[in-house]
Amino acid sequence: MPKHALSFVLNGETVDWEVETNATLLQALRENGVTSVKRGCEEGECGACTVVIDELAQKSCLVLALEVEGKSVLTVEGLPAAPGKLHPIQQAFVDEGAVQCGFCTPGFIMTTYAFLKTHPNPTDEEIRHALSGNLCRCTGYLSIIKAVKTAAEALSKPIVAGEGGEGDVR
Repeated sequence: MPKHALSFVLNGETVDWEVETNATLLQALRENGVTSVKRGCEEGECGACTVVIDELAQKSCLVLALEVEGKSVLTVEGLPAAPGKLHPIQQAFVDEGAVQCGFCTPGFIMTTYAFLKTHPNPTDEEIRHALSGNLCRCTGYLSIIKAVKTAAEALSKPIVAGEGGEGDVR
């Protein structure tokens, strides 16, 4: 199958790849070393491959790689954080025990990241609805919902000079 040039912004850096016409974004990311994006069902049911494309959570197994031409794609590897620290959403998932095997965690985190951008003070029902496209077989959903609430609280606090590191982690 012939390959086509693809240029987009991945985690803040412009990348130029050669991809097959029928390659999904999931396949292209994995083939280029982005390991947080998990290959689960490859049918858009589990959410393990969720990334943020131009501020919207998208299942990368349902997006052709060529569809992200000129767009911005964010994965867990690109979440802004102070040096040596986790992003507040990642930290909330750790603190609330919302990780176990970790396979689904990047997808939940990226869904949460996009969701909290538009719902900074969500209700439990809004959180459940936002996460309805992500599946977890290990932790159960109560700790994940609690992690989203904890992350929302952390992100609502103002950044204090010297505490947030460089740049905004939101």
